[in-house]
This record gives sequence, structure tokens and C-alpha cells, in this order.
Amino acid sequence: MGDASRFERFMERLHRGEKIEATDWMPDEYRQLLLKLIHMHAVSEIMGALPEKEWVPKAPTLKRKLAIMAKVQDEMGHGQLLLRVAEDLAAPLGKTREDLVTDVITGRVKFHNVFHMEAPTWADAGVIGWLVDGAAIINQAALLDTSYGPYARVLKRICAEESFHMQHGENIILALARGTEEQRAMLQDAVNRWWESLLFFFGPVEVTDAARRMIEYKIRTKTNEELRQQFFNKYVPRIRSLGLTIPDPELRYDEQEKRWIYTQPDWKKFGEIVRENKGPKSRERIALRRFAHMDQRWVRAALARYSEPEFVG
Repeated sequence: MGDASRFERFMERLHRGEKIEATDWMPDEYRQLLLKLIHMHAVSEIMGALPEKEWVPKAPTLKRKLAIMAKVQDEMGHGQLLLRVAEDLAAPLGKTREDLVTDVITGRVKFHNVFHMEAPTWADAGVIGWLVDGAAIINQAALLDTSYGPYARVLKRICAEESFHMQHGENIILALARGTEEQRAMLQDAVNRWWESLLFFFGPVEVTDAARRMIEYKIRTKTNEELRQQFFNKYVPRIRSLGLTIPDPELRYDEQEKRWIYTQPDWKKFGEIVRENKGPKSRERIALRRFAHMDQRWVRAALARYSEPEFVG
């Protein structure tokens, strides 16, 4: 069967709602788009654990320390699950799991803008759990119907665990919102600090060629702006119900257009943060990832050695 016929049958399967598996034939473009998406997702889960990792030794109580430590472990686990999905896609392209992991150190793969930012107070840990993870759930839930079966199955577990992470963050936020004036001020500062990053998190308003192709391949089902509007619908009322102010005087709901009007984030600034690692914590977190990867190389070597047949049994 020629590639043209294979492509036609492949698209027919997508339109019937069938899932594509790792061993199925797929167009090179489909593989590349999937790999780029899942690779960035995996790396973002791993790098996303680092802002909260900083708060493990500084959490205000033992209970809080245990909870945020468990959350950090979950995020690293999500990264590992996603790397397993990505490596099946990467293998025919000559890339290994080791390549996928080291790509973040060498700058060949990017991670979400929010994980380049500072988390200087305990309120930031709460905002990350409540709003950043809340935004991630909206993104990931929209991918549950993705056409690639292995990704869809892994996302079911990740979304379930992320919902607990969001509740963990919400619990911190509610405690601070009911706290002292100093605690409420700290919470408001954190919301102010993260708001623009949260808007950029969903990506550009315009539908790029790559995004359009992902929708055609049913990898994605919604545009960036649809997801951002969904975030506004869910979280703007909740933020305001706590007596907090959203740092955007232009933010309002247009009843006629049935959408939120808002001030656009600084696309140029955040684009440079992601593409060129120019965020406040970019270099520090990449350096920490490099140290962890290199320092623990002996563990990976030992596991590989003792998995050889002569050592089995």
C-alpha cells in the first residue's frame, strides 16, 4: 500500500473516532507533532516540580511539608509516564529516552513559561497548586479525547492526580484568605505576580499552522483561546469570591460576544522566557536539572547493568 493510500485510511480512522496506537502506521507529520507536544508536556511536569520543591523544607507545618512533598513526587512521576509515551514515538526517529531527558539541559526542548518564574512566598506555592495546576487540568482534560491512544490513557491518571493537586493548592489559598491582613496581602501579591504568566500559559490567540494541523489530526480538540476562556469562566468568579483583585482593569465579560475581554500578556517577553530561557529562575532550574541528571548517572548505569540477562534470576 502506498503512502497516499495509507494516509487516506489513517484519516478515515481518525474521523471514525478510532485511537492510534504506537505500533500503527502514522504520517511523519502526525508523529512529529505528537512528539513535540508530549515531550514538552513531560519536561514541563519535571521542571514544574522545582518551584514547589523549594518549599518542601520551608513549609509552615509538618502536614503541609508532607503534602507538598507528595505533590512534587507526583509531578516527577507524571514526567516519567509521559516520557514512556514519548520514547515510543521517538524511537523510529533515532532518539532514545536519554536523549529526551537531556534535551531540556541542552535547550533542544522548551518547558512552560510558568516554571521559569519565582515562587518567593508560601502563597506562591498555593497559587501554583490552585491556578497553575487548575490551568493545566483545563489543558489536559481537553486532550483526553486525543486521537493517540497511549497519550489519552496516561492523561486519565494524570488528570485525576492533578485534581488532588488543585485541591491542595486551594486549601492553602483558603487558609491564607481567612488569615491575617499580612497573609491576605501576601496572597494578593502572589496572584498579581502569576496572573500574566497564567494567560500566556495557554499560548497565542492566533491559531498557528501547527495548532491547526493538530486539530485536523484530532490530537487537540480546542484552540488556545477556547481553553483560556474556559479558565476565565471557572476561576475569575472564584478569585473574586475570596475578596481578591485580579490585576487587569480591562477584564470583563462581554454578554453580547459571550467571551471575556482582557489585557493581552506581553507575548514578546514571555516568548523570550520560553525560547531563550530568560526567566527569573530559568538558568537556576536548568542547572539543578543538569546536576540531578549527571549526579545520578551511576544509578541509571547500575540499573541498566543489572537488567542484563546474566544478572537476572
